[in-house]
Formats: sequence, structure tokens, C-alpha cells
Amino acid sequence: MKTIEELKTRIKELSKQAVKLRQKASEVYLTNQEQAKQFRQQAREASKRCQVLIQELKRQQV
Repeated sequence: MKTIEELKTRIKELSKQAVKLRQKASEVYLTNQEQAKQFRQQAREASKRCQVLIQELKRQQV
């Protein structure tokens, strides 16, 4: 099990990753919709992992 600080750090990393992927998707959408779709999917996956870690953090803090 990870420590609270490790969880917080990983949550921040995943959140930033998701934002960057969404921005990339927006940038390439007009020129390459398939790649934009892949970026959005990766952002969704990063966001889901982030939510799982947030739930784990909440469990540890109780």
C-alpha cells in the first residue's frame, strides 16, 4: 500500500497527464480525428486511475 504522500503525488501526476492529453486531442482534432480520439481515450483512462487513487486516499485518511 502506498503512503498518503505517494498517493497525493501520483494523483497530481495523473491529473496533469489527463489535462495534457485532452489539450493534445484538441490541438490535433482538425487534422487527425483518429489520433485525437486516442488522446481522449488515454485522458479518460488517466482520469479513471486518478479517481481510483482518490478513493484509496480517502480510505486511508479515515
